[in-house]
Amino acid sequence: MADRNWDKELSKIDKQLESVSDAALFPTTKKASAAEQQVVGEKRAKTRTWGAFLRLALSTAVGVGILFWPYPARCGLGLAFYLLAVAGVITGGVWSAIWTWKHQTPKAHALSLALVAWGLVLGAAEVLPRVGYAVPTAAHPAQWACP
Repeated sequence: MADRNWDKELSKIDKQLESVSDAALFPTTKKASAAEQQVVGEKRAKTRTWGAFLRLALSTAVGVGILFWPYPARCGLGLAFYLLAVAGVITGGVWSAIWTWKHQTPKAHALSLALVAWGLVLGAAEVLPRVGYAVPTAAHPAQWACP
């Protein structure tokens, strides 16, 4: 391959591209026909979005409810159950994000992704000091098990 003249090869390609019209290189998109639009409309009418919003409401309730966690979560089993609940927030966010994506509800999908991010922040606040990446505090000590 070292014996190829790349300047010559590239000039051939340039000449070929110049001979082709822009319309052939970049075809325009066509509008959907009336029949295709009717099929899409029927599909949207059959699809109910209340299920997606119900999942989003449940996930949001779990995401807000985690702020009022009633048990100590500094170490041991309390920390394990708290991290399990945080995993539930993340799972609920992903669960509702999938459904809101399928049902084409962009605002609800953005809220679902915000729930996923909220769960990751909550988990990071507990995990990062314990793995040595963040500075431990009294509320978030560096140990996993209780002394």
